[in-house]
Amino acid sequence: MNTNSLKQDSPPRQFFLDWLRILAFALLVPYHVGMYYVSWDWHIKSPHATAALEPLMQLLSPWRLSLLFFIAGAVLQIALRQRADAGGLAFLGRRTRRLLWPLLFGMLVVVPPQAYFEVVEQLHYAGSYVDFMRLYLRAYSGFCDADGCLTLPTWNHLWFLPYLLVYTVLAWGLMRVAPQLLDRAAASLGRASAVVLLLGLALPLMFSRLTLLEFETTHNLVWDWYNHAQSLSAFMLGLLLARSGGVWARLADLRWVALLLALTAWGVRMGYFSFFAQPEPALLLVGALRLLYGAMQWWAIAAACGFAYRHLNVDSPLRRALSPAIFCVYILHQTVIIVLARALAPLQLAPLGEGLLLIALTLLVCGLAYLLLRRLPLLRGAFGITAERSQADGLSRPPAEGVRQARGGTSIS
Repeated sequence: MNTNSLKQDSPPRQFFLDWLRILAFALLVPYHVGMYYVSWDWHIKSPHATAALEPLMQLLSPWRLSLLFFIAGAVLQIALRQRADAGGLAFLGRRTRRLLWPLLFGMLVVVPPQAYFEVVEQLHYAGSYVDFMRLYLRAYSGFCDADGCLTLPTWNHLWFLPYLLVYTVLAWGLMRVAPQLLDRAAASLGRASAVVLLLGLALPLMFSRLTLLEFETTHNLVWDWYNHAQSLSAFMLGLLLARSGGVWARLADLRWVALLLALTAWGVRMGYFSFFAQPEPALLLVGALRLLYGAMQWWAIAAACGFAYRHLNVDSPLRRALSPAIFCVYILHQTVIIVLARALAPLQLAPLGEGLLLIALTLLVCGLAYLLLRRLPLLRGAFGITAERSQADGLSRPPAEGVRQARGGTSIS
């Protein structure tokens, strides 16, 4: 293998990717609090659930997860260019441990309360949590309703981790066997026109959205073709743009155009759903709306990258404090939201005040948990808190001699 293609001169640290990752993961908290209040299916539902919040949720829903996979692909590419062992199995082994240990621990400890309160609320399960855990660990398949049966054990929101691991292995293998192909694709992106950057790069996400015509999202790793088409497309786009490097500045120049296109696509979709959703639309129109959804995904990601590159490509103490915490917050946040929502329900608070309180308390609890867990060596790895070694998040070159490193970095790339 030509390792030179993996280990070129390290680029300057892309701090804007750090900030994007922080903001993208922070967005999960208000979004999942929102899921408690909208009419869409979720683990538990507020008695005040309504469709009023759904247009705002539709503004975020198309791109929030695609952005996470996009950033993960970009970070992986940058990390592979910097690691001396990037082409070896040791690199892949570290990435595997970093993702699998939190996944396994999360499925056994963090996620079960979500499933427990789901069956209590939706199926009126009357057993204790201890009784439920006996069923959970036995892979009980009897929690069923008209929509099907609950799969136990489950990874719920942690599905991101096994998918990311599989995509990392695929990308690592591709970099080993076809680095020249990736180099040519990246070089083409560097020369691409604005039309190609805004429309051409949207095509993978647009056409992957059409798989939804045949396949639904399942979060079953081996049978989730729509989700793989979407998430892997975003992951590879991030990898290629990071490999090209110079595209970031061009996206910054196009940030307002990309934002306007994304908002226009959202407005068209909301207009359709408001005025023309009945009767059932023709298949051709459904396909057109899904293509527009995919285009909106990319335009929103391009706008986010452009604005972040222009305004957030700087270091700060706040970035250094938040970066190590985001993986831990991600692992905990959904369980914390559900437990807090159940605890606040008897107070019968107004929905707006309750929702804002849920967001604030979730961030507070997760933040305090991170501050505690990072001091417990036996649990740090289970919550994605790893000791930083040569800026282990993969976004910068090793510091110059004599520069003191911050401790407690993390990565989910």
